[in-house]
Amino acid sequence: MNKETEKIDLPKVEDERGNLTFVENSQIPFSIKRVYWVYDVPGGQERGGHAFKEQKELIVSLSGSFDVVINAGSEESRFHLNRSYYGLYIPNLIWRYMENFSTNAVALVLASTLYSADDYVRDYDEFEAIAS
Repeated sequence: MNKETEKIDLPKVEDERGNLTFVENSQIPFSIKRVYWVYDVPGGQERGGHAFKEQKELIVSLSGSFDVVINAGSEESRFHLNRSYYGLYIPNLIWRYMENFSTNAVALVLASTLYSADDYVRDYDEFEAIAS
């Protein structure tokens, strides 16, 4: 199982009628248990600001653009997502937040677990203690 954050190329089927992209469990390093999306984010707002103890995610920009900022406990990295045929894989125990949402941006998140409030690590000091 991959423990590194990475950008994953998703299939892009091009057609004169429009393009199609899809995700199957075989393309990503986890089985999809939940799907949700983030949209209508007001200008200047951030989403996220947490890590997960168990959950792994693939984040895709379905529309517009935004930045995903990640921190594995040692350094911060920024990924700009603006194409629907790229996904950003984020393993568990990675601090993340999203910012710089463009107008009408939609972030699709494929998750490896069902929702559990207990899986969230919302305090950065607690995250650092767990991640080290």
